[in-house]
Amino acid sequence: WTVSHQSPILCEESVEEVLSNVSLAPAQSLWTTEASGSVKLRMDEDCLQEPITVHQMFKASVEKYNSLWALATRKKDKWEKITFSEYYHRCRTAARSFLKLGLERFHSVAILGFNSAEWFFSAVGTIFAGGVMTGIYATNSPEACHHVASDSKANIIVVENQKQLDKILQVVRDRLPHLKAIVQYSGPLQKTVSNLYSWEEFMELGQDIPEKDLDEIIRSQKANQCCVLIYTSGTTGKPKGVMLSHDNITWTAHHASRAGDVQPANSRQESLVSYLPLSHIAAQIYDLWTGIQWGELVYFAQPDALKGTLISTLKDVHPSSHMGVPRVWEKMMEKIKEGIAHSGYLKKKMVTWAMTLSLERPFLFSLADSLVLEKLRAELGLSECLKFFSGAAPIGKETVEFFLALNIILYEAYGMSESTGPHFMSGPKAYRLASCGKVVPGCKFKLANEDGDGNGEVCFWGRNVFMGYLNLEDKTRETLDKDGWLRSGDLGRADKDGFLYITGRMKELIITAGGENIPPLPIEDAVKKEIPIISNAMLIGDNRKFLSMLLTLKCSFNAETMEPTDNLSLEALECCQQLGSQAKKVSDITGEKDKEVYQFIQNGIDNVNSRAVSNAQRIQKWTVLPKDFSVSGGELGPTMKLRRPVVLELYRQEIEKFYM
Repeated sequence: WTVSHQSPILCEESVEEVLSNVSLAPAQSLWTTEASGSVKLRMDEDCLQEPITVHQMFKASVEKYNSLWALATRKKDKWEKITFSEYYHRCRTAARSFLKLGLERFHSVAILGFNSAEWFFSAVGTIFAGGVMTGIYATNSPEACHHVASDSKANIIVVENQKQLDKILQVVRDRLPHLKAIVQYSGPLQKTVSNLYSWEEFMELGQDIPEKDLDEIIRSQKANQCCVLIYTSGTTGKPKGVMLSHDNITWTAHHASRAGDVQPANSRQESLVSYLPLSHIAAQIYDLWTGIQWGELVYFAQPDALKGTLISTLKDVHPSSHMGVPRVWEKMMEKIKEGIAHSGYLKKKMVTWAMTLSLERPFLFSLADSLVLEKLRAELGLSECLKFFSGAAPIGKETVEFFLALNIILYEAYGMSESTGPHFMSGPKAYRLASCGKVVPGCKFKLANEDGDGNGEVCFWGRNVFMGYLNLEDKTRETLDKDGWLRSGDLGRADKDGFLYITGRMKELIITAGGENIPPLPIEDAVKKEIPIISNAMLIGDNRKFLSMLLTLKCSFNAETMEPTDNLSLEALECCQQLGSQAKKVSDITGEKDKEVYQFIQNGIDNVNSRAVSNAQRIQKWTVLPKDFSVSGGELGPTMKLRRPVVLELYRQEIEKFYM
């Protein structure tokens, strides 16, 4: 091990003094695998904030931000807003209704649907009522929904609409013994099913449950008990239930966001648009819990946000901060490039001039910013945005540099579900290109088994480290070492100032037949940068004699199904025209039908190979697949992360041809 790096929070008291004022559930260990279990907290002199429950955090916020707007929903072309006081009371109403429906202590309420105020009321209401809140990805199949509902012993499932309800009805009969009711929060009920309630009916149900009964349940909750389950997106095997405690949530909402320079509403109210899946820790901590902690105003995007309406929502509300996963930022980049390609000669020249000026020439850059770049940011709805975050997967260097040229600094956050989201944050006070920032104040990290270049497995310690995997003792013991450090499975190195750089994923590390260790990401990024027509690139070579690569071309997507079409994207069409190719479709190129494009790809691969560290790191063979990767195709996870094991399985025949 290397020495751990830490970022302290200065406090006068000792751990014993802080804990003497707090009532925690008895605990013998730092981890548990039972929903009703409790854990010791990773408190030390560097991290002394008093442990509090979700209710205590919300109550403190209501006292500070009572009459400020909290949530905004678009209804019939206007935004309907509610205050923090109303928000808190609606969560209590939902909690009483959950109790009426028979929600048992430490059983779950599973929420399946797109982001909405009702999603938030259900999440917080579940916790107030003593349950465990769990999200289900809206893209999940019926079987995947069943796994989460069954594993978490869901008493109630809250669904968005008929489409999501149908998934649950397919798997519900006799297969979910703990299920007592289903609640639908959007659209009219089209089916008569016993114990199915509309949102309006549901909110009326608990009226005869006395407030004092709810208060008693709230008072019995302890900060070291479980209140949230996050199911990992299951890139390998079945999704695991990551148990998060009240302290995990409240501590992280407070500290990680401050590392990202989020302001409390009494100094300047932050606003944001909620559109990424709330079943994922990144969006949940950023939209829901940080929103409550600092009094932010959360606008809910339309359900088709990722199909194209996100930018019109951003233009409508002008958020002060915005978070995207890398694929969202890449899509924005492609949209800007297409806009530039379609603009007149003069505008094209102006934009190119503005984007090539570096920040080192302040006068010219500020002139370019006010003349050109400001307008480009306004076209994205980001004219008033002060902070831009990227998380949930590594972001490509090209994307970061493109936005930097627009005077948009993408602050990368790095962590995992098991660390309640961010363990490292970039921000205005901690930024370095290609780094995911510094460790969150109060947290520590160390690098295990470092190699000669300073690369080791990144390990986490802090109040944000999870309680354990639900019902999975072996997996919990694998992920937490004997001293309670969380093993990320990621390879990284730190510079002398404590900035972390992720260099690969241990599971993704390609070990060739010759024993050479090769992280695929840098090579894949280099190929995408070198060959602008390429959308996805996946390196192959584990236990093989040489490296090969699967490539997909940039294409347009069906706006309804989000499935890739056969039509090339505008950027790809432009590239083809410059090469003298007549191709309009992906199928015009694949199977070596287009010699110009294939030669262009080969030249790009040759350029990447010429910079390879060793012979073993050169790409010897490649193929262009007939369609791009997508969530619906299974190659990408819900946050657009490449699911390598799935791709290996889907394209096994193509891969085997490389090595015949």
